[in-house]
Amino acid sequence: MTARIAVFGDLHGNRAATAATLAAIDAERPDAVYCLGDLVGYGAHPNETVALVRECGIPTVMGNYDDGVGFDRDECGCAYTDPNEEARGQQSLLWTREMTTADHKAYLRTLLPEVRFEAVGRRFRLVHGSPRRMNEYLFEDRDPRSLERIAQGAECDVLVFGHTHKPWTREIGGVRFVNAGSAGKAKDGDPRACWVLLAAAAGAPVTAEYRRVAYDTAGEATAIRAASGLPDRFARDIETGGAS
Repeated sequence: MTARIAVFGDLHGNRAATAATLAAIDAERPDAVYCLGDLVGYGAHPNETVALVRECGIPTVMGNYDDGVGFDRDECGCAYTDPNEEARGQQSLLWTREMTTADHKAYLRTLLPEVRFEAVGRRFRLVHGSPRRMNEYLFEDRDPRSLERIAQGAECDVLVFGHTHKPWTREIGGVRFVNAGSAGKAKDGDPRACWVLLAAAAGAPVTAEYRRVAYDTAGEATAIRAASGLPDRFARDIETGGAS
């Protein structure tokens, strides 16, 4: 028996990328589909993006932007160290708070703090940032001792997360770490949407196969540039996969 599980996240108001990702996942016919959150922020289509996930009834983890917009908070919880990125993140939060409907904000407030399940004898744990905080960045080049400590307290066999927008996977301390990348706002230089297909089979390691999906980046970039209140940098980011 093999369980095939599709995971995607960090959509960030990118309607076209979300629609293309959902279509690609549907074509794979996985056994289960999960979303790691951050449906809103940065992109020009927060309501349309929320609606796409909501209509599919996909179990979804709450991201820091979902929290910031859903609860009308004064900051996005991005934990940026670069003051320019922090300023753009704040600009994005205020614009998205204003544009997102009350009904969709109410939906964002219902998103899950995490998802846990078992498949083929493996314990899976899905979070947005880390098991400790929704806005903690787990980069691949993080101090190995820190990642080991996270593995020791993860209480799972497979830890799936996002938030950094950079896909990677590695076994650490007996736990398979899987960063699903970003469907709507890549930061690894590849502008295509990214999602991951996990496969768990008896007697074999859990595998993570990254899938890339082309979408109308030009259309989404044009929508950002046409939106009063969003900087051109957000458009260039999706055009270049964050390499701008």
